[in-house]
Parts: sequence; C-alpha cells; structure tokens
Amino acid sequence: MEFSRRKYLQGSVAGLVGAGAGTALPASGMTTKVSNNKGCFYLTELLGEPRPAGAIVAPAGAPPAGAPPAGNAPGGPGRGNMAGGPPPPNNDLTICKQVGLNWVIANGGCRGRKEDYVANCAKQVEAYKAVGFQVAGVEGHPVPFENIKLGTEGRDQEIENTKWAIEALSKNGINMICYNFMAGLGWTRTNQAVKERGGALTSEFDLEAAKAQGLTRAGEVSEEKMWQNIEHFIKEVMPVADKFKVKMALHPDDPPISPLRGIARIVVSKKNYERIMAIYPSPYNGITFCQANFVLMKEDIYSLAKEWCERKKIFFVHYRDVQGDTKHFHETFHDNGPTDMIRILEVYSKAGFVGPIRPDHAPALAGEAQNGRASGYTIGGKVLAFGYMKGIMDAAGLKHV
Repeated sequence: MEFSRRKYLQGSVAGLVGAGAGTALPASGMTTKVSNNKGCFYLTELLGEPRPAGAIVAPAGAPPAGAPPAGNAPGGPGRGNMAGGPPPPNNDLTICKQVGLNWVIANGGCRGRKEDYVANCAKQVEAYKAVGFQVAGVEGHPVPFENIKLGTEGRDQEIENTKWAIEALSKNGINMICYNFMAGLGWTRTNQAVKERGGALTSEFDLEAAKAQGLTRAGEVSEEKMWQNIEHFIKEVMPVADKFKVKMALHPDDPPISPLRGIARIVVSKKNYERIMAIYPSPYNGITFCQANFVLMKEDIYSLAKEWCERKKIFFVHYRDVQGDTKHFHETFHDNGPTDMIRILEVYSKAGFVGPIRPDHAPALAGEAQNGRASGYTIGGKVLAFGYMKGIMDAAGLKHV
C-alpha cells in the first residue's frame, strides 16, 4: 500500500494524541500495524542533564556557553560536550517526555578528573532516569577533543582522556558515541535568520560568505595532515572501543566541502568513510548517518543507507533535510524538504537498523529565536518532527520505542 504525505501527517496527529501513555519498551516496538521488518527505531533527542529545581539554566534553544558567533552555528556534533556548557532547561525534557520519548542522547557526561569519570557518568545516568529517560548514547565529544583533530599540543592527553571516557560510558551502560572530525570549526552556517515556512527562522550556508570570513585561528590545515590525525586517533582509540563494546559513530563534515576557511575536511564522501572504516576494521567503527549531509554529497542516500544498515555500520541517524547544494543551502522543516522522508525511514527499517534516531536542525517557531537567530535546537519544530516521524512509523508498521 502506498501512503501520501497528507495521510502521514494525519497519522502524526494521532501519534501525538496518545504519546505519553506509559513507558514500557516492548521488544516488538510500538506500532499500529504488524511488520516483519528487522529494524527498530529508538526515538531520541539531544538533551542536557536535568538541573536541580531552582538551578539557573539557559533560555530554550540557547547555545551553550562559549558557543561560536554567527557564521559558525552553535550546536550539532561539536555542540556542548560532556566537558561543559549549560544544557537546555528542564522544560525541554518535560516536553520530550510529554510527546512520548523514553530515550535521550546525552549532551554531557565525563567531567572532572579522568579517575572520576565512572562516578560522574553514573550520576548523570541516574539524573536522566529520575525524569523517565534511558541514555541511548552521547553526542559531541565526551571530553575535549580539538587538539586530537588538529594534531596540536595536548593531543596525547586528549586521546588518553577519550580512552578513559569510553570505559566510563561502557560501565554505565552507554555504548554509542557520536563524534566528528571537523577541525577548527564545528558545523558551519553563515546566516541563522533565514525565513522558512510561515516566517519560521532557519539557518543557511553560503560558500562565498564563508570565504569572506577568512581563515580561522588554526590557519591552513592540509588534507594530508587531517588524514594523519584521524588515522592516529582511530588506531589509538578503536582497540579500547572494541574492548568495551562502545560504538564510535563518526558524523559527516557539515557542510561536506573542503577546504572550509582554510581547513581541509575529509569526512565528505562515501569513499572517504570507507577509507576511514578500513583504518581499523571493527564492528564498533561506524557512522552517524546525518542524512542531509549525504544528500549534499550527492550520494544516493536510499541505496547507501540500505548498504550500510545491512553491513551494520550505521549506529545513529540524524533525520533532517536541506534545500540546495554545498555552495548554498538552507535547513528545511522535516515535512517540506526535497528528500522522500517516508521512503528513507522504510529503508532504515527494512535494512535492519536498530538504534537511536533523532530529528535535527529544526527551524525556530514564533517566539523561539534567540536574538533573532535560529540555533536549530529549539523544541517547537522538534515536536512537529516527532509527530511526523511517529505518524509515518505507525502507518507503515515500522517498529519504534
């Protein structure tokens, strides 16, 4: 049977009506029709650790402390990591629970001395548990990571801390880390006040505007240097990930263009991903499939998702869409971009993907923008996205918990 977007949107409303009814996690998943698909989605959102009552928190959707200025958007894979930066307020946690989420991607974790990582992670896991969430993984870097990516002084200590963090996360039941290798810059946008549907604000990237910003403080970094850096990192860290059975899910460079402001980017194609996974072949060396970036790479995302899911190399999915190409694009809502968002969910499920999925980079709805800018992490657009995703999943019989 074929389904239109209209029918799925109707299903999304139905999905939200009963969203908070119970937190049981049946192995078969929550769907409204029987499916023989092997896959199961763990619906998640990237959220900071719950704060005690009365704690001072950032406004909804605000970037973490120390986030880069406009032109290098806050958030994403390099957004506040386990080492610091204020998380979203508890209100976002409450809203996510109200729309039916039981899983969270932690935006925080390994603080303090490395000898204290296990205990500090345990406290965070318990804090999430107290408000009804299980931790499906970590996004960002569990410890400071920039010297690793640039190959600068302090790299060896950061690698050692990463090894301790992997062990600490594993001992607390967290077996997935979404990390990136975007040196000097996180995910980058040049304008965060572009109008989308109904005047919602979203972000865009323009290559010429990025060039006009000049070099970063890191100066020029060659492609050869970046390959040396990632090879060293993987050979050092992957044996530890193997030992503790922690999936290292590499996020693509965003945007997937090289160089960017003088810094080479290497996680920009299927070919390069295959090269990276071949550095240390392992069932724990894999991918965060941030699907809009693969669209910008001009990959066939449907066949690629099928192949990598069947090979069990996709550990985490970022469900998002963009309009344009690597020279100029903007973020769309989850229901109005060019990608067939129904088909891609079916591809993941039928190919056997079992793991966390979250909607990413939603436009800011009325009243959500901070200082007239869209961070991509305000909750209103995510509520629409979760309803849309659940409507598709339920209508098509795609298992989810």
